[in-house]
Parts: sequence; structure tokens; C-alpha cells
Amino acid sequence: MQIWIDADACPAAIRDILVRAAMRLKIKATFVANKSLTVPASPHLATMRVGQGFDVVDETIAGLARPGDLVVTADIPLAAKVVERGGTGLNPRGELYTAENIGARLTMRNMLDELRSSGVNTGGPAPLSLADRGAFANQLDRFLGAQARTLA
Repeated sequence: MQIWIDADACPAAIRDILVRAAMRLKIKATFVANKSLTVPASPHLATMRVGQGFDVVDETIAGLARPGDLVVTADIPLAAKVVERGGTGLNPRGELYTAENIGARLTMRNMLDELRSSGVNTGGPAPLSLADRGAFANQLDRFLGAQARTLA
């Protein structure tokens, strides 16, 4: 099991939670971005810089993630690809993307995208709150705990 992070849009507070969890639980976490990143020196942490371009990070993660892996992303189409391949997505606000809910999330995302394309202002996401950070940390702990029990 590995954690893949869509690091271009990952809030710093979420990155810090992921770094601590990976080091504490000795799980490989790879931060993928199209810019240089730094993470603490650890055999459990890695960065991967990919080329510039639309969806290059997403396509890289989707191609590398394996069944059982966790992908941290707010990008619903990426999460859909990961779930289709047997992985799980987790957004920075603590919502798991699973086979049971990804279809509805993708449909809603596509509808909002069409509205924005037609000129409707649908607003953007609210700033990441302390409650969001807590929800993310709790969901991450639940997921990793369940994975550990499955592997034991």
C-alpha cells in the first residue's frame, strides 16, 4: 500500500499531516507535482516532478497507483480513475472517494463544469478550515488503520 499525493494543489496543512502519518506508520508517500518540492528526509517520503501541462500530474498518478493505494486529491476525475483501478481517493476535506460514491461526485462535478462553461458563477471552494483538517486527519487514520488490519 502506498499513498500518492496530487501535490500541486495539496494545502500545506494536509501535506504536513501526510508527512507525519507516513513517517509514523512507515508507509511510502509520494508527492507528485510539476514543480520542485521538498519533504523531510525519510525513506518513507518521496517527491516526483513531472512535466508541465494539463493533467500531467493526474495521468502520472493514475498510471502508477495500484489496487489498495490511497490517492490524496481534490480532482474528482483523477479520483474516478483511481477508484476504477481498485484504489481509494481522499480529498483534503476528508471525504473518501469510493466505488459507491464516485459516480455521483463525478456527475455533480461535470454538471458544475458545464454551468461554469456557460458563464454561470458557481463559486469556488471555501478556504480549508480547522474542521476540514480534522476531518482529513480522522479519515486518513481510519483508512490506514483499516488497511493495517487487512494486511495483518
